[in-house]
Amino acid sequence: MDAKEKLFWSIALPGFGQLLNKKYVKGLVFIALEFIVNVMSRFNDVIIASFHGNMEMAMEQVNFQWLLFYPCLYFFAMWDAYKDAGGGKEPYSFMPFVFCAYFVTVGTIYSSKLTFLPGIIWLPMLCVIPGVIVGLLLKIILNKIEKKA
Repeated sequence: MDAKEKLFWSIALPGFGQLLNKKYVKGLVFIALEFIVNVMSRFNDVIIASFHGNMEMAMEQVNFQWLLFYPCLYFFAMWDAYKDAGGGKEPYSFMPFVFCAYFVTVGTIYSSKLTFLPGIIWLPMLCVIPGVIVGLLLKIILNKIEKKA
């Protein structure tokens, strides 16, 4: 199994990549944290309401104080599984993960205010795109600067 496969399993559920890397304690901690944050934020209820187009119900159900933990937990678990599997050896390879976590967190914060996108789920999901772009650009720029020095 290569690093990308473990990354994709970690996308499916934080902690799965760690279990595949035989980092059982870390994997179980990530799974437990994901479960706690998911339940306390009522994330699954919010996803269902958002997918059904019931934005008012999603807004009533969500606990933003808990939901704001989710992006950092999720992207760190992905990075950790990928790194432990031998990926990310190039300097600054963590940048796309960090900036996705940042942009998705900001997207989560503003998701209740931007009504042109349906629901709390869609804006944060779309924020992955600028997170990857900014992270990759910074990785490239920092690597070029480091090579010149």
